Amino acid sequence: MSIQARRERERAERERAIIAAARDLAESEGWDAVTTRRLAAEIEYSQPVLYSHFTGKDAIMAAVAVEGCGDLAAELAAARAAATDARQAVAGIAAAYAAFAERRPALYDAIFTLPVALSFASQDTPVELARAFAELAETLRPFAGDDDLETFTETFWSGLHGQVTLMRGGRLRRAEHERRLALLVDRFARLG
Repeated sequence: MSIQARRERERAERERAIIAAARDLAESEGWDAVTTRRLAAEIEYSQPVLYSHFTGKDAIMAAVAVEGCGDLAAELAAARAAATDARQAVAGIAAAYAAFAERRPALYDAIFTLPVALSFASQDTPVELARAFAELAETLRPFAGDDDLETFTETFWSGLHGQVTLMRGGRLRRAEHERRLALLVDRFARLG
């Protein structure tokens, strides 16, 4: 292995360590606890090393969001693959999406609620974000009818996100969570 290849591999490993430490810290203590000083201590590198990889906390949050969206895409794909019919696939991805938000609140916030410098719905959208959206779109395709598939998917996604966010904020009754998901699925998973 050449020296250059070894340096590139070590750099990639450091970057993965920074992202993993930020995810773990955010999930255990919240995003306010994620600072470059704290991350440097966690991964046992100096702050300048962190800055050689990322311009600051916002860039680290964006990297965490991209990686997390890849995780979400995989969970949505698994839910869709496990379904026996198209309607069950919609119910499955709705449940998987809500479960992801519940299980990984700091990660969900990095992806969908905190201000990060990521481009959604454009040519510059990272592949992981596009994959997650594509899982939703392909699941909803049988029900879009004459509607534009992207707009139909965005509307469904907005409903999911709104339910999750309002429930997490204590503005919706937690006891009615399953019923609200079922209503959303019923409205979007109708043929014709």
